[in-house]
This record gives sequence, structure tokens and C-alpha cells, in this order.
Amino acid sequence: MIFNVSFPGLGIDLTIDRAAFYIGTFPVYWYGILIAIGLTLAIFYAYFNSHRFGVDGEKLIDCIIVGIITAVVGARLYYVLFRWDYFGQHPSEIIDIRDGGIAIYGAIIGGLLGGLIVAKIKKMKILPILDIALISFLIGQAIGRWGNFFNQEAFGIETDSLFRMMSENTNGVCVHPCFLYESVWCALSFLFLHIFNRKFQKYHGQICYLYLVLYGFERMIVEGLRTDSLYLPFTIGSYQPRVSQVLSCVLFILGIVLLIVNRNKDDNVRALQTKRPKKSKV
Repeated sequence: MIFNVSFPGLGIDLTIDRAAFYIGTFPVYWYGILIAIGLTLAIFYAYFNSHRFGVDGEKLIDCIIVGIITAVVGARLYYVLFRWDYFGQHPSEIIDIRDGGIAIYGAIIGGLLGGLIVAKIKKMKILPILDIALISFLIGQAIGRWGNFFNQEAFGIETDSLFRMMSENTNGVCVHPCFLYESVWCALSFLFLHIFNRKFQKYHGQICYLYLVLYGFERMIVEGLRTDSLYLPFTIGSYQPRVSQVLSCVLFILGIVLLIVNRNKDDNVRALQTKRPKKSKV
């Protein structure tokens, strides 16, 4: 499908195709390609920086392999669960993710659960794994969100802001490009946490807690602008809570509480960053 996309405030006009190329008549979509690129870069970052978090890189790869599988499953299940009114009537579409329909929170939850199970089996410390996993997730999130751009989805309500976007999928009106907001925020959050890890990190888990605050805050705000949110199956008065907005609020508060509780903790993390752990024997 071809889209004519315009950012009037920036003077940008583009024509984009959902498909990057075709293998015969089978389309290979930008959505999948960009998610794969983001995932690959996240894996490289995690592996080559594992020593800075006091994590064995070889064991980490085992966690990642399982985590990728459970992330895909979790991302789809999360989306299907909160759209069961539709998928209950169309069960054959549950495993079809070519047109999107995956949730980033589901991917994070699923990926962490799978990876942490492997980490536990291999007797790895959990907090350093969470630190390196979540900072790496930000790379995948920043790049993967551009898959939403090529699908022309994950946009928000009508606006006249500088970054307003318009296409066939927005019915010819200018809307908030929520995917762009999240992509930029995730990229900046990654740079901040990358520097923080090298200069200021005091204890294991600190990067994880900062991630909860940073991503929770952004998603709590941006989710309120979106027109395609998943909703909880109840109302508070006339208000129906958005799933990701509620979860983001909880994570934001949890992150702040954990940072306060651990404010005097010091694992001397930077001392560990000066040496690489020995590689596991195969």
C-alpha cells in the first residue's frame, strides 16, 4: 500500500510504500525489517557492553535467544488479550502479525520473563541483567517505532502543532505523529542512560529504575494522544482507562519509589566496569 505523507509544519512531503521489496508476489514489509534492525542493534549493544554491567556476555546470549522468542509471543498475546472482542470472533488471525498488532509492553514483559528464567537457571545476577536489557530495549524501541510510520499507524488526535502529520490513513487531517515522539524520546533516553552507566551509576538496578521513570513518563503522556489505544474492560464514571497509560503510570511511580528507597545504595559499579568477566568455557 502506498501512502502520501505530509508534515506541513516542517515542509516535508513523502510517498512511502509499506513493502520494502517483494519476493515473487510476497511483500516484505518495512515494519518487520525495522523491528529486526532495532533488535539486532540492541543485541550487539548488550553483548559488547555486557562487561560494563558485570554480566557474562556468553551467558547473556542464551538469555537473549529465549527472550526474543518470548518477546514475540508476549507482544502478540498482550495485544490479542485486550482486543479479544475482535480476535474471539476471528481466531485464525491471532498469529498473523504482518499487519502489525503487537504491543511493546507485551514484548518487554515477555522478553524479560523468558530471559530472566534463563538467567536464573544459569545462576546470573538479576539486577545487572535488567539494567542491560532495558537500556538495550530503548534502541529497539527507537528504531522499531518507525515501522509504525510505514504502516501509518500509532498516530494521535488532530493537532496544528509544528510536527503535525497528514496522510490517507489520517483521513486528510493533521494529527500527532505519536510514533515519532516515542522514537525520539527513546533515543534520547538511551543516550542518557548510556552516559549515566559510564559516569554515574552507583548500584545494580539503577538503570532499570531510571528506565521505568523515563519510559513510564513518556508513554503515560503520549498514550493519551493516541487514537488506537487498547482499553481496560471497565469505566470509571464516563472514562474508560487505557491499558498502556495505566501501566505506564504504575511503572513511573514504581521507578521513583525504587530510586528513593535505594538512594544510599552503592555497589561500586564503576569499579566493575574496568575489567571484563572471564568467558565461560564451552
